[in-house]
Amino acid sequence: MIELVRPTVDLADSWWAMVDAFGDETIHGSSYRPSDREVLRDADAFGLWVDWLGHLERPGAHLPEGRVPSSNRWIVEDGKVVGTIAVRHELNAFLRATGGHIGYAVEPGSRRRGVARAALGLALALAARRGIEAVLVTCEEDNVASARTIEGAGGVLEDVNGGFRRYWVSTSSSPGRQGHGGGSAFEA
Repeated sequence: MIELVRPTVDLADSWWAMVDAFGDETIHGSSYRPSDREVLRDADAFGLWVDWLGHLERPGAHLPEGRVPSSNRWIVEDGKVVGTIAVRHELNAFLRATGGHIGYAVEPGSRRRGVARAALGLALALAARRGIEAVLVTCEEDNVASARTIEGAGGVLEDVNGGFRRYWVSTSSSPGRQGHGGGSAFEA
């Protein structure tokens, strides 16, 4: 069963196994920067980072310039972190162009099994609970698998710009939200 869970230090070992599985790939929707790897290997620093991820979704939270409020979740399958997903509550200029409301990544060993489809469906439900009626979801122009995932969730292509496909997905009628991952297995 696929679940979206809030980041927690309890899953630190599983998180790091997922990070290692990505190798040099960008982990979209994670708020993780490879340059922070050594710092975050310290358990106390990792705990502070997990707390910071929770801070990003608190109403009225003061955020650094360029950041928008967001709900960060880890994609968990059978107790193992297999990916990341972020639901951004609003868009800035950068997100309008390339990042969108929802960013996600699934580790290489968990791809082609419906994990992204299930996670995106759950994220759309989370966005709906946040009052977002339509979300922008983007992917790189040559990422056929992600394009299919977005289209399967009801994504309507707006354009291809700067190497990114930009889709709008309704959060109220998305077929990707129904019947995947065993129901509403995420925390709002």
